[in-house]
Amino acid sequence: MKKFGLFNKLTACEGKRDELAEILLQASKSMEELDDCELYVVSLGNESSDTIYVYEVWVDENAHQASLSQEVFQSLIQKAKPFIAGMDRVSTLSPLGGKGISTFLRD
Repeated sequence: MKKFGLFNKLTACEGKRDELAEILLQASKSMEELDDCELYVVSLGNESSDTIYVYEVWVDENAHQASLSQEVFQSLIQKAKPFIAGMDRVSTLSPLGGKGISTFLRD
């Protein structure tokens, strides 16, 4: 199977970017417990004071989908919702490897 990558742009409610970023960073800490999540990076957008970008790499798409049903992530999603004004999936990707990502590709 191919690895699965996501690049998402979140727009925080006005003045709430820091709170939303903190919740996303909590999610990244929880991702450390999942072997199937290889990368989860939270970045502040420089173009706006309300944007946050999240780049994720998973061993495959099924692993990503399965993570969404876990209680810890459901709780973080509910906690983040009041701070989110919008969310756009910038792109889905098929990562091949690189620093921080396992280069072993499943067939």
